[in-house]
Amino acid sequence: MLRRRVDHSLLPRTGTVIVAVETVFLDAGGVLVFPNWTRIGETFGRHGIEIDPQRLAGVEPLAKRRLDETSTIQASNDAARGWLYFNLILAEAGVDQNAVTDAALEELHEYHRHANLWEIVPDGVVPALKALRARGLRLTVVSNANGRLKHLFERVSLAAHFDCLLDSCDEGVEKPDPRLFDIALERSGARRETTIHVGDLYHVDVVGARAAGLRGVLLDQAGLYPEADCLRVRTLGELVEKIPEW
Repeated sequence: MLRRRVDHSLLPRTGTVIVAVETVFLDAGGVLVFPNWTRIGETFGRHGIEIDPQRLAGVEPLAKRRLDETSTIQASNDAARGWLYFNLILAEAGVDQNAVTDAALEELHEYHRHANLWEIVPDGVVPALKALRARGLRLTVVSNANGRLKHLFERVSLAAHFDCLLDSCDEGVEKPDPRLFDIALERSGARRETTIHVGDLYHVDVVGARAAGLRGVLLDQAGLYPEADCLRVRTLGELVEKIPEW
């Protein structure tokens, strides 16, 4: 269960001086890039299962919220969670899982292995990144990924917006392990007390960031975490607006 309490880490202090944000770490999937629901729907269609891509996109936040439970997070790694995520989406969409759906998911898995299925960049992402840059902030991606993150970010023209890109597969450690954040701090030259991390899974991103001594910000697009004891934003545009307050 998420706890109700005041998170004193939201305003870290050195003596009596409030420390301003200088660096923003961002998760990739669910924050900067999103699943290609059209490709997913077409893949299921080739296997004889008609699913409206918009229906899948609509139930995705509910499935992700179910995934983001302490017991699930603690009992799985990122690769296992990735495909549990799709099973939960199908369940939320009312699709019975069977050998046919498994075959469709395996086709999608194969595409993801070489190209990355999280290949859609929403319209608001690049303007928000440019606005963060205009505020003088350094930007680093800290993502649980499959070794293809840098290739993906080059393909979708996002790589140039970041100082560093960290893919957990390349680093050999994944969130919520604080060691990935420690590597990101060293690689980017960021200071722990002036860095925030923005992610879409409370028990991976916020808990992991806190374990590393960072402020965690939850991107809660659907407003499904009203009880969360951390900063929340609905969009990256809202993040841009609120950073001066922090």
